Amino acid sequence: MTERIIGTVKRVNGPVIEAKGISDAIMLEMVYVGEARIVGEVSKLIGSNAVIQVYEDTTGLAPGDNIYGSGLPLSAELGPGLIGTIYDGIQRPLEAIYKVSKEYIKRGISVPSLDREKLWPFQPSAELSKGSLLEEGMSLGTVQETERITQKILIPPGDSGRLQWLIEPGNYTVDTVIARIMTDAGEKELTMFHKWSIRKPRPIAERLPLLLPLITGQRIIDTLFPLAKGGTVAIPGGFGTGKTMTQHAIAKWCDADIIVYIGCGERGNEMTDVLTEFPKLVDPKTGQSLMNRTILIANTSNMPVSAREASIYTGVTIAEYYRDQGYHVAIMADSTSRWAEALRELSGRMEEMPAEEGFPAYLPTRIAEFYERAGYMKTLGGDIGSVSIIGAVSPPGGDFSEPVTQHTKRFVRCFWGLDRQLANARHYPAISWLESYSEYLDDIIPWWEERVGPQWADDRREMMELLQKEVRLLQVVKLVGPDALPDTQRFVIEVCSVFKNAFLQQNAFDVIDRYSTAEKQMRMLSLILLYWHRGSDAIKRGVTIVKLKRLKALQDVIKMKFTIENESLEKFDRLEAKLERGLDQLGALYD
Repeated sequence: MTERIIGTVKRVNGPVIEAKGISDAIMLEMVYVGEARIVGEVSKLIGSNAVIQVYEDTTGLAPGDNIYGSGLPLSAELGPGLIGTIYDGIQRPLEAIYKVSKEYIKRGISVPSLDREKLWPFQPSAELSKGSLLEEGMSLGTVQETERITQKILIPPGDSGRLQWLIEPGNYTVDTVIARIMTDAGEKELTMFHKWSIRKPRPIAERLPLLLPLITGQRIIDTLFPLAKGGTVAIPGGFGTGKTMTQHAIAKWCDADIIVYIGCGERGNEMTDVLTEFPKLVDPKTGQSLMNRTILIANTSNMPVSAREASIYTGVTIAEYYRDQGYHVAIMADSTSRWAEALRELSGRMEEMPAEEGFPAYLPTRIAEFYERAGYMKTLGGDIGSVSIIGAVSPPGGDFSEPVTQHTKRFVRCFWGLDRQLANARHYPAISWLESYSEYLDDIIPWWEERVGPQWADDRREMMELLQKEVRLLQVVKLVGPDALPDTQRFVIEVCSVFKNAFLQQNAFDVIDRYSTAEKQMRMLSLILLYWHRGSDAIKRGVTIVKLKRLKALQDVIKMKFTIENESLEKFDRLEAKLERGLDQLGALYD
């Protein structure tokens, strides 16, 4: 990369710099400001002037300092070595930086995103030979990145040609030339990594329908408000309602192949917890560290605000790279509200006209562009991969009517609203069954019915209707008290209470309860509905609700989430028989 002087600093306004004398800069070009070589990006061009947002502290910069162009957009390095690495918002490896500058990141520090010294075992593709036609997205060979992740070394998008030479199997660094191809523009050398602009979505062959659920093991999500692989979901909630913990649970237990966790503007102590806890978490699929399938992007609230804005795009670009290899990737963005606040600050410093609550007028567009990069795709190489985006939203005061939450709802098809009252009552996950919804339900019903039985959709619908009835009845109870209701209506409240305690509430620290398979969730739901159907019939025959609540089998139903393992579904048969016997005996007394 050849640096050239493209202009000088005219004015410094926090992370925004006005430049003059611009000669040959291009929009979104990565530049270096001053002799400290502070990384920046051209965000506006006005004649011979330009506006540059920089990703580091601008203290000490002065008018007249040189600005150096790179000729490239702000890009991510994509290749072996991404898994298990902790990056900042512009993909600088924090552990490598620590070795150079200790606790504080020095301005202008330049450390390659991928380790240039580590050797990787490259296995060339057996189907390739000299003269083979290579098109974008095709695989030159593979590298075993971790025990679970085999990385394909892909022809970068935009490149194609005839293979002239391919290296022999062996251990090489990421910048070793492993192939040469003859393109229309001449011979080109390829290495195990390539760069890609973070603001440009990677091309695909085809978008496919979202028909498979992302199984998280969290019952309220999988059963009531499921997310499809390749889908998008927002998790809004006030401070302390459990956004981060919900994302942690999903990251650990969901059936995605790779997790990209973006701490966007998070408090330093929260990111510290993530950085210390994630390596200790055990991947239930392999028994090894969860970091063996995780990439962390740590951009705390005291880091430069413009890097916070870039961190979202860095994360989704890395996710698209693994999607192109045929993996299913889940992105945890925590939190998109602080990303939007970064947009607001940068927009204000660039003196743009503000819209609602000071956010820039293009806020909806930026939110849409981000979530649009999710999807279930057929890649250029013919593989099937997906990117699922799970974005936390932190509305001030828990107000869901604020702009970020409202605009996000327009562009996502799933909404898990966190409830302050549930969190205060220690009901976790604190996802409100009244405000949440999922538009993926009709798409994934065939998968559920094939997996657990044809009655799944009907059982779920019936349970949701009961929860809606309970809301109306509780309003009456507040006015006149529970004794004014007949037993048939009081039983609705009783069954919903059992459902909330036995099904919706889940203990992340309990060995059995922290994860539920699809089959276990279905058996739990059908057992609670059995209690509803048989109990309603018993009440019509004169059985009192007090008698129903005292059933010994009912206590076993409430405790079943702690006592029945995922692999011991036969215990549900015995519990079902015990519940039916108790109801039969109760009904016999009134016949």
